[in-house]
Amino acid sequence: MEGLNALLAVALGLVLRIGIPMAVTAGVVYLLRCLDQRWQREAAFMTTVAPTGKPCWEVKGCAEEKRKKCPAAAQPEVPCWQVFRSRDGRLRESCLGCDMFRQAPMPSSRNLITSRLPSNSNRNA
Repeated sequence: MEGLNALLAVALGLVLRIGIPMAVTAGVVYLLRCLDQRWQREAAFMTTVAPTGKPCWEVKGCAEEKRKKCPAAAQPEVPCWQVFRSRDGRLRESCLGCDMFRQAPMPSSRNLITSRLPSNSNRNA
């Protein structure tokens, strides 16, 4: 009987020492994945073309040689100010004063929330 109690104590110790940290880690991983999926949806929703529907080089009338060197022309589906962001996420000063940036629609939290809601057909199912 004493051997069984010792075995149970060791097993309980292992569960407490290993099982609980593993469960907490799994919970944190799950929450981070949910957060990443949310951010991915928001990023997909916020990626829009220029407000005029035209790329910036057409609006600004850039010359062909300038366009060939421009990184924004290589990525026409991405707004130009997103292409010129620095690695830490900051915009260039020239982008802040640009009409393309100023006329861009500002994403609202209401649009982000309604874009994540299931459609009516999914609610009835």
